[in-house]
Amino acid sequence: MKQHGVPPVVSLNVFDGDTAEEHRLIIDRCAELDVPAVKTEIWAKGGAGGLELADAVRETLDKDEGDYRPLYPLELPLEEKIRTIAAKVYGAAGVNIAPPAQKQLAQLEELGFGALPVCMAKTQYSLSDDQFKRGRPTDFEVTVREAKVSAGAGFVVVFTGDIMTMPGLGKRPAAVNMKVNHKGQIEGLF
Repeated sequence: MKQHGVPPVVSLNVFDGDTAEEHRLIIDRCAELDVPAVKTEIWAKGGAGGLELADAVRETLDKDEGDYRPLYPLELPLEEKIRTIAAKVYGAAGVNIAPPAQKQLAQLEELGFGALPVCMAKTQYSLSDDQFKRGRPTDFEVTVREAKVSAGAGFVVVFTGDIMTMPGLGKRPAAVNMKVNHKGQIEGLF
């Protein structure tokens, strides 16, 4: 976040199975980075469990309004945007762009979508594109296997590693067929 000129605040959402040692480790590491970290109980208490976080965010904004800047200039070619994200956000040593993705990126550039920002679709389990590389992996490459434009949203989606994205929704939502019958039973779920 600091690379973007945004002052961060870390929300440590406390769960029943957490230990005090885990909380202390995260809070201490954030302090070393000069980043405020606040334990919250939003999971258990809803909004009331986030009041301390709201105060920390307000205090941070009172001290530093921030000066947002993108990670890369939009004029960069799509491939360079991908390499910048992989290196600066994920800590990757490099990027391997599969031939089909190279072709797709070139087509998107030719069609005038090269100035759009890039959205990387990757596993949430790792900073790499491999869900089994946990923690802070090093010396890894991100593999780009596909690219497509989300023109309405205004960005290019780059698919990395072995990831499945959510399928699109049908034109007729399932909720249209759901109802509660005269016995108070739900119908139309499946």
